[in-house]
Amino acid sequence: MSWENVLGRVAFANCDPIFDGLENDWKILPAPPSWLTGHLLRRDCITAPIPAADFAKHSDKLLLIPKLGIVSKGDVGSVILFGTRPIQQMRDIALPSDSSTSRALLQWILKSMKLDPKFHERGPDLTAMLDESDGALLIGDRALIAARDYPDLVKLDLGAESIGTPNLHAKYVTHLANFKLQLRKAQADLARLERVKSEYFRGELSKEELDQLGWEPWRKNSVLKSDMRAILDGDGDVIKQQDKIWYLETTVDFLDRVLRSLNSRTWDIKNAVEWNKTQSGLL
Repeated sequence: MSWENVLGRVAFANCDPIFDGLENDWKILPAPPSWLTGHLLRRDCITAPIPAADFAKHSDKLLLIPKLGIVSKGDVGSVILFGTRPIQQMRDIALPSDSSTSRALLQWILKSMKLDPKFHERGPDLTAMLDESDGALLIGDRALIAARDYPDLVKLDLGAESIGTPNLHAKYVTHLANFKLQLRKAQADLARLERVKSEYFRGELSKEELDQLGWEPWRKNSVLKSDMRAILDGDGDVIKQQDKIWYLETTVDFLDRVLRSLNSRTWDIKNAVEWNKTQSGLL
């Protein structure tokens, strides 16, 4: 049979929908994802679901079939880092020999978390991997089965973690916008308060205005313009409003720094992707 009638297939359950209902004149070539890349390049099959990282490396030799793939937004359940200790305490991690994209994704996620464990390539056997390392990355059916059989192990779903930064970014953008609105309102309220207080200290407010504000009449000499700033800065109501503005300014500055940090994290990942494209001749 010609290679043009052969379809490469990952032998994982999440690949079943793509191949369900195929006509019998197609031959199926089952293999791990990273192995299928070699089969494609050798023309053992006409198409196959290969790792995205491998496509980036060989994009000059391969064509991407649009709108067809195994993808996830959020928890994927089949790309999981398992461990015997918290992720922040993992000294080394075993990476499976049958994956490319998930290995690269895990390394970038951990780098963005400021973690730097050692990595070792091993066969995709959870028990053997954890005998040698604190963590083990599994994909496909092995990850699904291990998550079911070892519920007490530490787990990190790479699908969920990969969208963590955008979700955090959206959360802090919302907070920043809200606090900026509060800050602008507080600054406007202070300006109005100082204007009214200035009129009060000059003895310019009417009895009706004083009654509405609940203030006693100013019984001292009218304050000169040159002294007004010092009088306002010592007024209790003005001080209270200035403290509120200081709190809001501090919060806005903090949120702005958080967003810059998140943007830097996203920028690091974007640079890595662009670098891979450059190395692959895409740019």
